[in-house]
Amino acid sequence: MIAKHDRLADTPACCTEATDLGAAREDRSRRSLAGLGKLTPLLRAHRWLAAGAVVSLTAAALISLALPTAVRRLIDRGFARTDGAFVDHYFLMLVVLAITLAVASACRYYFVAALGERLVCDLRLQVFQKVVRLPASFFDANRSGEVSSRLTADAAQIKSAVSLAASVALRNSILCVGALAMMFVTSPGLSSITVGAIPLIVVPLVVFGRSVRQKSRSAQDALAEASAFASEIVAGSRTIQAFNGEEAAQRKYVREIEASYASSVSAARSRAFLTAFAIALVFASVVGVLWIGAQNLLSGAMTAGDLGQFLLYAVIAAGSLGSLSEVWGELAQAAGAAGRLFELMDEEDGRPEAGATLPLRTPVAGRIEFEDVRFAYPGAPDREVLRGLSMRVSPGETVAVVGVSGSGKSTLFSVLLGFYGVGDGKIAIDGRDVATLSPEEVRQQMAIVPQDITIFASSIKENIAIGRPEAIPEEIEAAAARAQAHDFVSALPNGYDTVVGERGLTLSGGQRQRIAIARAVLKDAPILLLDEATSSLDAESEMLVQKGLDELMENRTTIVIAHRLATVLKADRILVMDEGRIVEEGTHSSLVRQGGAYARLAELQFDAPASLPVERNAA
Repeated sequence: MIAKHDRLADTPACCTEATDLGAAREDRSRRSLAGLGKLTPLLRAHRWLAAGAVVSLTAAALISLALPTAVRRLIDRGFARTDGAFVDHYFLMLVVLAITLAVASACRYYFVAALGERLVCDLRLQVFQKVVRLPASFFDANRSGEVSSRLTADAAQIKSAVSLAASVALRNSILCVGALAMMFVTSPGLSSITVGAIPLIVVPLVVFGRSVRQKSRSAQDALAEASAFASEIVAGSRTIQAFNGEEAAQRKYVREIEASYASSVSAARSRAFLTAFAIALVFASVVGVLWIGAQNLLSGAMTAGDLGQFLLYAVIAAGSLGSLSEVWGELAQAAGAAGRLFELMDEEDGRPEAGATLPLRTPVAGRIEFEDVRFAYPGAPDREVLRGLSMRVSPGETVAVVGVSGSGKSTLFSVLLGFYGVGDGKIAIDGRDVATLSPEEVRQQMAIVPQDITIFASSIKENIAIGRPEAIPEEIEAAAARAQAHDFVSALPNGYDTVVGERGLTLSGGQRQRIAIARAVLKDAPILLLDEATSSLDAESEMLVQKGLDELMENRTTIVIAHRLATVLKADRILVMDEGRIVEEGTHSSLVRQGGAYARLAELQFDAPASLPVERNAA
């Protein structure tokens, strides 16, 4: 499960210009097997497994190369002399070789399989560690389903290559080189003719191999597109069903999966042609050489044993070369998969260099300053959402931010949390510019209750403790109690160990919001950010949760984003935003008297200024 950054309400749908994974595909698909070379650091970390695989693989190959020599000596010295003891001795030696070959092959299988599993496990961990730290702009431009596909399908492709294709390629390379060497020892003349035919085989392999790599990459991209679409549909299944959109979704998925199938078949067709072409050339050259060898045998220039040995080595060389043509396509696919994964690893996470960061003074007082901040989303750089925003929040002060939708309220939280870097201006906490601080350190000092709650498909206990995984059960239950969540959680079949569905669909909207409030309570950060924290609660639950929030807000710097003005009547200050600026500031009463933007909002929500409800604590 990849946890995306919570999307805040003001993020525009057009934010799609951040680094796009597809932008670099065309250039990278032209590379050879360089993608697999990037796995070298991971191989070094498990050099003993790699060494065991190479040693056992080499031993198996050398034993295979020894068999033709034994056959030659048996033919020339055993059968020719009708020496029964000699024949028995050689057959016993062949049995010993067979047993040794079996042991070496078993060791090769174990070491190669273990290395492949360990390598892919480490790779997945590294990629996941990178993905969860990528900025929000990355997820604005790339679908989470495609990223998930890379962690699963592409990683599985690499494991298959390391566990099978790479070992087969290395083994057959050793067999091919060894067999060619022994062919020269047996008959330099015939071997020269054989080697002369190799360029006719290798050149097509290289030429057609490039086409195979490109088509394999296209097939993987098409599958990732289909997987990303399927993930979105599964996640939004209730919306699809509510609008009777099953048929339309099915038709689109059919198009996606058929495109994936067509790309895969095209890649398979290229690989099949490459394999057939290589094998035809290899065995045609072997047949021609053997005909010449048969003529030498008839003329007495070679013995039957020599011809038999040369024949076996020629078959080994031809077979290994043909197998190389088959696994070349698999290695090309794995190289494409590795390239796709390393594209994620190469993404910029937007964090400052470790040497450029300054520590926050602790304990954090919670003074927040925005100085002439300007910001535009990466997907719409010409449309500023924050336009010279300036505001100050004193330690322990509760400030409410109100305004019409799209005025930039939630974007304020996005830049404060470091999801995006600001274009101009400065954001400071306790006088320290957040641009010089690590995002993790800044976020450690903040607890947020967003309007769009994210609940993960794990236990309620784990969902509450996401900001403090080391919290003990008593602390988790105390936080839930303050958020008025303890009673409904205790009534569930497994209490706090109850596993909720994906995105918390088994919980009501109000229950999900109380879980989010419990997270903020448990984190106990000096800065509290509330984005419509009680919007999904009924009147009774809102009144109860309000008490917990009142306690939580005491002695903390609190910024409240609200659309319902009734929830911010007793904030220390109310800031009114319009088109990315603070246009009004004051208490509820003073702002109503000013007769400006806030007064118009109040009139719309409360019918008339004179009929305002009794003021209550902020949420």
